[in-house]
Amino acid sequence: MVAVQFEPDKTYLDKSKVQSEKKAYETLKRAQDIFFSLLAIIVLAIPMLIIALIIFIDDPKGSPIFSQLRTGKDGKEFRFYKFRSMCVDAEDKLSDLMDDNEMDGPAFKMKDDPRITRIGKFIRKTSIDELPQLFNILKGDMSIVGPRPPIPREVVQYDDYQKQRLYVKPGLTCYWQVQPSRNDLTFDEWMALDVKYIQERSFLVDWKIIFKTLHAVLGREGR
Repeated sequence: MVAVQFEPDKTYLDKSKVQSEKKAYETLKRAQDIFFSLLAIIVLAIPMLIIALIIFIDDPKGSPIFSQLRTGKDGKEFRFYKFRSMCVDAEDKLSDLMDDNEMDGPAFKMKDDPRITRIGKFIRKTSIDELPQLFNILKGDMSIVGPRPPIPREVVQYDDYQKQRLYVKPGLTCYWQVQPSRNDLTFDEWMALDVKYIQERSFLVDWKIIFKTLHAVLGREGR
């Protein structure tokens, strides 16, 4: 997969201009989000139920669905869903792992996170854990393509440049998501990709990212 090229220099956008432009694109994008998320939910309903059952059998101590507050457009918080890939008390154990964080900046990333369950390793590698976000897309909290929704505790550490990723609705996939070895990127490089998307967003860009995402998923290039 070819990496997206972007300028590392910080670019500051005009928020009012970003949110007032491309009205037709935003309207049609929402219609597209509703259609494809609903279609995917219908088609994948039985597989998702089977995955939920497998997760429960593997670790019956908690719900197969992991729910967490995330930050969306304009800083609005919403309830975010994933298939649970970690132990039930994963959030409580986070503080003990902060010294092993492999990502600079506010985000936490750890390749061999000991909190990940057996089935969790598989659903993360194949990105199956992201499927419940189809309901977030259908509700309107997220879009198919857009910057990944951050955790509120990360957002409070953002500077003005990093807060720009909150100018648009968060997404299931994005430029960062389709980068080879994306976890090797610095936090500023990740933010630069999000700003690049906000500048360039269009149906053509969205579908390029969608197709690259499908390629990554089929190639099991998940984290």
